[in-house]
Amino acid sequence: MRLAPITTDDLPRAGEFLSVHLDGTLTPAQWARSLRPTWSTTHPDHGFLLEADGLVVGVYAALYSETGGPGRDRPVCNLAAWCVLEEYRGHSLRLVRAMLAQRDRELTDLSPSGTVVPLNERLGFRRLDTSGALAVNLPLPARRGTRLVTGHANIEALLTGADLAAYRDHAGSPAAHHLVAVVDGRPCWVVFRTVRRKGLRLFASVLHVSDPDVFRAAAPAVYRHVLLAHGLPFTLLQTRVSGPRPWHSVPLRTQRPAMYLSRTSQPPEAVSYLYSELTQVPW
Repeated sequence: MRLAPITTDDLPRAGEFLSVHLDGTLTPAQWARSLRPTWSTTHPDHGFLLEADGLVVGVYAALYSETGGPGRDRPVCNLAAWCVLEEYRGHSLRLVRAMLAQRDRELTDLSPSGTVVPLNERLGFRRLDTSGALAVNLPLPARRGTRLVTGHANIEALLTGADLAAYRDHAGSPAAHHLVAVVDGRPCWVVFRTVRRKGLRLFASVLHVSDPDVFRAAAPAVYRHVLLAHGLPFTLLQTRVSGPRPWHSVPLRTQRPAMYLSRTSQPPEAVSYLYSELTQVPW
């Protein structure tokens, strides 16, 4: 049994393993592509794998970043996908220990399965507040002074500083959609992804907004765009990300768990969904 880092040369094997044994809705090539992030990082590998007699029997894939979000400077290891063949489950903790040994980085696990959540809690992970709302995407007219901007060049022309740098890091992300809402001349960069529930492609999930006040004013136009341009009738919102819920929404006390482990005093609200599998893996 061999534990080793996932090198760039290993990505095709790791992608095939995850496609066959974890989520077959993504091809091996899509998995391999998703585990090679669209941003630059100084970290040389992509997580860890287990081999038995030269065959991959377990993968704990990770996405590394040096910031973790606009305006942050804390290196992050995002736990992206964990799968071990049943007959080798006894070796799963070797992968976990390898992840936890990376003490120079904050760890995030933003889509843990139900069985992983209690294990994470025993290891010291804390839950993020995922309460928010389910909004119906109505084709309502935008308020006066509001416009939506899409397209790479147009978005780049509106963003500056840390937002522009983070957008450039994510412009090619396989699972992320981008737009800029402009209200009375103030821009707000919005990132969302498509979410399936019980196999149904019905939901947009907002991952990042750069200005919650502008987003709140522009929200009807954003929902209209998500409905008409992407065919998604509902939007999932988290108060921590986008601010107070809109009037035409159903409150959600919690959504799918999201967790983090920080060895510093980093507050939970600083944890971003950018630089993670949520923007990279289009399941």
